[in-house]
Amino acid sequence: MSGLALVCARLGATVTGSDRAESSYMQRLRRAGLEPHLGHHRANLPQGAEVVVSTAIGEDNPELALARERGVRPIHRGALLAELCAGKRLIAVAGTHGKTTTAAMLVWALRAVGADPAFFIGGEVPGLGEGEQPANAGWGEGEWVIAEADESDASFLRLGPEIAVVTNLEMDHHSRWGSLAELRGAFGEFVADAAAVVLPADGSLDDLIEGRNPPAGQGASDGSRERPIGGFGAQAPGPADLALAVPGRHNLLNARAALAAIELAGFDPDGAAAALAGFPGVRRRLELKGERNGARIYDDYAHHPTEVRAALSALREKSPTRLLAVFQPHLYSRTRALAADFGAALALADEVAVLDVYPAREEPVGRLAGVSGLSVAQEAAERMGGRPVWWLPGAEQAGAALGPRLAPGQILVTIGAGDVFKLGEALIAEGDE
Repeated sequence: MSGLALVCARLGATVTGSDRAESSYMQRLRRAGLEPHLGHHRANLPQGAEVVVSTAIGEDNPELALARERGVRPIHRGALLAELCAGKRLIAVAGTHGKTTTAAMLVWALRAVGADPAFFIGGEVPGLGEGEQPANAGWGEGEWVIAEADESDASFLRLGPEIAVVTNLEMDHHSRWGSLAELRGAFGEFVADAAAVVLPADGSLDDLIEGRNPPAGQGASDGSRERPIGGFGAQAPGPADLALAVPGRHNLLNARAALAAIELAGFDPDGAAAALAGFPGVRRRLELKGERNGARIYDDYAHHPTEVRAALSALREKSPTRLLAVFQPHLYSRTRALAADFGAALALADEVAVLDVYPAREEPVGRLAGVSGLSVAQEAAERMGGRPVWWLPGAEQAGAALGPRLAPGQILVTIGAGDVFKLGEALIAEGDE
């Protein structure tokens, strides 16, 4: 939403808005000359304004209610994103994991090979903003636009990419998708009209394009020629040895996916690969926050078992004397469905602490009643072989318990899509006092 606000202002619109909590995104809007309101109130809505909302906005939101009273039909953020992207050649990056980093790598590398793409990314990337500031969106003057395509609310189906990238596919948003088959069908729709498609080279997602004809205007007159398909794996495309500043095999795959799209777009993949050696990563993706008592403290946005496993495996590459993971489950529905898988993934750490669920847009009612982070802690304890597992529902409890235990050579990583990163920041601040 903040990225859309920034680009709309850049294109000449008068933009206002609100959010329920302070954040770095709010601060960036202010630096750009916008004045977002803290808290949702009817007084925030100007007369005559169009209203753009995200899926997280409930029907009882006072600004949304006032808009409807005025006869204003709300615009979903996905619809606005699609409208903005329609004016350029679109590379859209979808997938359960890695789409933010892959999209960010695309922007970084395309700039290095002479393109100036517009972009909309679901995370802050150092160096992409004015004066090397972090940015999650921008309106470049080039012909391409890079967009992260979000499947969580099916809004990615509004996009019409020329090049569609799918990094991987797993069940994640259980409140929206009833089954993996339904989700695969939606991803099939996402790639159906793209002129070119990038898929994993292992063939795991080939069914998304099997039996589908090339879009109109693609292929020979008899429709026999297939549209270009880019495959990405550990060794292609780009040079055999791909040097990256960001750790982990998952980031190597993200880079290969980005290079495959760059090659399909007609740019030099080798030059782009060289540029990725300087890619700093995305904030909240294995981000080094600081130190406490000589222990390094990282933060990662992982909120799916596969992502948790990838983050912990990447941190193992840094050879810590002890790896402590503090996990905050995100959404009751996801916790209910994946508690055992989260426990198995967390068992890659030497010590685990689990906080209570960050609810986001959900309430623990109905079938979600009684769901808590305790189930994840119990599942982790069953797999840890006697190694410590803490059930610390509140961040203050976790800080008090874990802070004194940190020592030189250790790594503590906060994991989750909620506000668990504040715990790491507090531990660092307390250590500096």
